[in-house]
Amino acid sequence: MERETPPSVANPDEAIGSDPTLLIVDDDGPFLRRLARAMEGRGFAVEVAESVAEGIAKSKARPPKYAVVDLRLGDGNGLDVIEAIRQLREDTKAIVLTGYGNIATAVTAVKLGALDYLAKPADADDIFHALTQRPGEKADVPENPMSADRVRWEHIQRVYEMCERNVSETARRLNMHRRTLQRILAKRAPK
Repeated sequence: MERETPPSVANPDEAIGSDPTLLIVDDDGPFLRRLARAMEGRGFAVEVAESVAEGIAKSKARPPKYAVVDLRLGDGNGLDVIEAIRQLREDTKAIVLTGYGNIATAVTAVKLGALDYLAKPADADDIFHALTQRPGEKADVPENPMSADRVRWEHIQRVYEMCERNVSETARRLNMHRRTLQRILAKRAPK
């Protein structure tokens, strides 16, 4: 199936508006640099950060209109960056990226003010479209339902979040060996 180019990509200046500031926070250096170049090419004034602390510091110095934040960073949770940005600027359009997507953290991200939640590797067009979508615009419904492995993984992630990311407590509640749970949590989400 061929993807249509969103109308917002045809004229990026119109889609972005008068404030093109974008903060990208990700600890994957090559991905961060590639995404920053792609977004600059689409008209954004990009700042980058590789940690929660650096992301919060840059957002305090210059609260961005747009933000793309990785969920899991070396020094903590990317949702802390979104929360800090939202305290400084309520109109920021934020997107959460993650290789470890699950429903529970997606809900938390949206409650903290994120517009969208994209699984890595997300391409620059998907990120641009998510950042510039109009209010009320809806994402496409997936063509295929989740696999049984994905449903299991989502359930484990939901319990893990309920247990405040405590592996021992999560394993106890799921009646699962702790090491088995650790191996599952270390893997990327199944398709």
